[in-house]
Amino acid sequence: MSSDSSDDVDVVIVGAGHNALVCAAYLAEAGLRVTVLEGREIIGGNTVTEELTLPGWHHDSCSSAHVVIQSNPLLLNDELGLKKTYGLEYLVTDPAVVFPIEDDDALVIHPDVEATAREFERFSAHDAAALRDMMSEWEAGLKVAHAYFQAGLDLPGDEWATRYEALRAQSAWDVVHAVFEHPMIRRAVAWMSFATIQPPERPGTGALVAAIVAGRLKFGWSTPVGGSASLPGALRAHIEDHAGTVVTDSLVQRFIIDGGHCVGVETSDGRTFRAKRAVVTSSHLHVLPEALDEPSEMIERAAARWRPGLSVFAVHFALRDHVTYPSANGPITSVAGGLGTPEGLQHQVKASLEGRVDLGSPWLLLVDSTVVDPQRAPGVTFKFLTIAPMLVDGKAWTEEDGASYAQHLINFARQFVNGLDDENILMMRVESPTTFAERNIANIGGSCHGGEFVNEDGSVVPGWTEYRTDIPGLYLTGSTSHPGGSVSGRPGRNTARVVLDDLDIDASSFMRRP
Repeated sequence: MSSDSSDDVDVVIVGAGHNALVCAAYLAEAGLRVTVLEGREIIGGNTVTEELTLPGWHHDSCSSAHVVIQSNPLLLNDELGLKKTYGLEYLVTDPAVVFPIEDDDALVIHPDVEATAREFERFSAHDAAALRDMMSEWEAGLKVAHAYFQAGLDLPGDEWATRYEALRAQSAWDVVHAVFEHPMIRRAVAWMSFATIQPPERPGTGALVAAIVAGRLKFGWSTPVGGSASLPGALRAHIEDHAGTVVTDSLVQRFIIDGGHCVGVETSDGRTFRAKRAVVTSSHLHVLPEALDEPSEMIERAAARWRPGLSVFAVHFALRDHVTYPSANGPITSVAGGLGTPEGLQHQVKASLEGRVDLGSPWLLLVDSTVVDPQRAPGVTFKFLTIAPMLVDGKAWTEEDGASYAQHLINFARQFVNGLDDENILMMRVESPTTFAERNIANIGGSCHGGEFVNEDGSVVPGWTEYRTDIPGLYLTGSTSHPGGSVSGRPGRNTARVVLDDLDIDASSFMRRP
């Protein structure tokens, strides 16, 4: 078939997950003509909203909170006008997250340092002071170093960068236990530190404690009005408003290399799309080598070093009424709740990596976005999210396996919350690691966070740190690129910066560093 791209397309973007769309939007803002190709019939990747249970019940299929992206200049400074011009709106929720405890009480995290510190004081004056100190240091300089790290840039050569690197080199587990004393405070902080689904005992996760807690204390459970799909929707509107094109049902199966340069792609139905200046792909790095016309030593090295890491398990509910959390001041409704002990998380991570299901005190996220965004359903959309082994006894998850684990989670949650009785549940849908992988080809092994990479020295990083490839004209983005998964927009923005630098296009008028 003849080419479907016009001669004036500058950049072809492969995939329409939120990072690929972020990259495309920045390139379009710079005046480049872009075409985005998405294999599925919908855009957004894992940042989507769908009717998963009953008609009219709009669920966030994977991501629900967009907290990490709030500190990205994309939204912090509204660099592309997604909020001002294209209607993207986020709600700062209070509570940020609720942790039920015994005796009908709860520890409540608020989007306010002092309010949360006063809550900590009910359990430990030491830990309240430790929280204030941690957040003071974060605001004083650690957050700047973190921003440079997230942006894939060299850290400034100052004391804060040195302190940040020392903090990051530790494990989240060690930081939590070194800073806080009370078991309940440790439970809440350890739970929050696991939000990006990285094993908490792994060296290199130490900065996540302060970074994730700081996000909750500033943005709450940052909820996109209308659902997760609102973010890719606003990005698409920006792209199309800047002469770009987003094409769905266009699965790229081959990258065209001509004279050693990547000059375009071919879709599974035989269409070709050529680009004058660059091709950017969010294709999963583990399978990307199979689609290249010519071998790439760098991409093959990345593919060999990739592994799934921790897989996820979710249960989506259509409920009549909201789940509530008992507290000393009466029942609380909250967008987010957290269950599970640090020791339970420790055992659950170990079991998952060994291919076992742990039924002790699992890390469990409970989400009810309709608390603050009731337009999503005529009733309540509710979700469980946790981790689980990629395979059960070495085999793919069956419906029976998923239903059994889901029922265990329901029974576990019923000990701490109200509203999960059978009469309140209209319908439920289980997503195991197997069905997550079937839903999206990027969710290899049931990992919707992009997995991880093992370096030569044995250290593990959540995202491949190179955006340029050794094939001129071909660039990487997406959840397998630094800094990895979660709704951060960082891989997309970082790649756009690299492409614009290579094309000698000055983006300083709309893209600050870091």
